[in-house]
Amino acid sequence: MIAFDLSIRKGDFALVARARALGPALAVCGPSGAGKTSLLDAIAGLDPAARGRVEVDGVVLQDDEAGVNLPAHRRRIGYVFQDARLFPHLGVAGNLRYGARFAPAGEEPTLDFVVDLLGLRPLLARRTRDLSGGERQRVAIGRALMTAPRLLLLDEALAAQDDGRRRDILAHVATLRDALRRPIVFVSHRAEDVRAVATDVATVVEGRLDGATSVQPS
Repeated sequence: MIAFDLSIRKGDFALVARARALGPALAVCGPSGAGKTSLLDAIAGLDPAARGRVEVDGVVLQDDEAGVNLPAHRRRIGYVFQDARLFPHLGVAGNLRYGARFAPAGEEPTLDFVVDLLGLRPLLARRTRDLSGGERQRVAIGRALMTAPRLLLLDEALAAQDDGRRRDILAHVATLRDALRRPIVFVSHRAEDVRAVATDVATVVEGRLDGATSVQPS
């Protein structure tokens, strides 16, 4: 479960976002420039000006009224960006092992578990520069999972993929949704992506996000 009640302001831009999603996969939708990425940044603790409350599976990450505001590195959030941002000096296995450095002691997922979950075994010996776009995103998701996050954020992680690669990644995200029992929040502008993965949908309209609607993934 993820719940948030946030007020975000950057210059002339303002967003008020309130939602409580009971399912494991919340899709955040809305037009370009509506503030979807700003919302994910605020949830992750990357926007020090964001005010309000964020709760994940009963753990309060931010509650300004109560004086609680965990810094980003203590929120245990795995954040996957549109451009993957893999380390070019590390191979696939090195990128995955790097994520494990940030997992709490005793909670580190095994490399085999993440590799098998995302179908990464054929890629382990590869250099990141030799990966396709879809493969890079799968490795980025795997690196995020190796941190043992309490929440996974995907910011338009499929936007640059062709149809075949997007369907492949969607299938793996659906596997994460069902296997990990940890919440996922993902930004998407494609209705078919939302239908394939989301259990809850929230839409940003004219600077506001009011609630989430439960749906059944197709």
